[in-house]
Amino acid sequence: MITLKSAVIIKGNKYGISLILNQDLPFEELKEEIAKKFQECRKFFGSAQMAASFEGRKLSQQEEQEIIEIIEENSEITIICMLDSDTEKEERFRLSLEAKLKENETIPQDGQFYKGTLRSGQVLEAESSIVILGDVNPGAKIISKGNVIVLGALKGTVFAGAAGKEEAFVVALEMQPTQIRIADFIARSSDERIKGKIKNKKLETEAKIAYVEEENIYIDVLNRDIMRYIN
Repeated sequence: MITLKSAVIIKGNKYGISLILNQDLPFEELKEEIAKKFQECRKFFGSAQMAASFEGRKLSQQEEQEIIEIIEENSEITIICMLDSDTEKEERFRLSLEAKLKENETIPQDGQFYKGTLRSGQVLEAESSIVILGDVNPGAKIISKGNVIVLGALKGTVFAGAAGKEEAFVVALEMQPTQIRIADFIARSSDERIKGKIKNKKLETEAKIAYVEEENIYIDVLNRDIMRYIN
């Protein structure tokens, strides 16, 4: 028999809470245990806005959303974002993109960093360039007066150069945006064009950059030649 302690363990971290979930318990029973756990800890956590991460069990986005709703219904906690528990993957993403951008010294020195997944309905605004350490899901939106760099999958809406900076650009390790806007120029993912390349599976997995040229937004594979070309 699986005990409550082994079914759900809550750990605090510098960003919020991490839930270690039993991988063998049926999901419906796991949800019941999570509800009980947070009812018991309601007074301990009090009213707080936190980030959360899940460990020990692979969850679908729907299952993650159900757990978030259970936490918020059975406590006074508001989950503001999800964190990727795969720190090794996150670090590889960061190092890979930094290496490419440093070739032309394009890492924003006055930029901001945001760690976590942006979910549908969330809006992230920045007064300067911003680096997102996580995914941007469909329905989420980023607005930045500078550049936007996503160390993950960009599937939502992004607005770079919001103060009218046409030189701004958007970079993502997986570029599948709902819409991209740079200054006054707007494009959807169907407008994508890769200059001088034939699209194939390998190219689809490469980091890409979106930028303005001749009053149009283009998306290219991120490499040294492209970075030199747009500066």
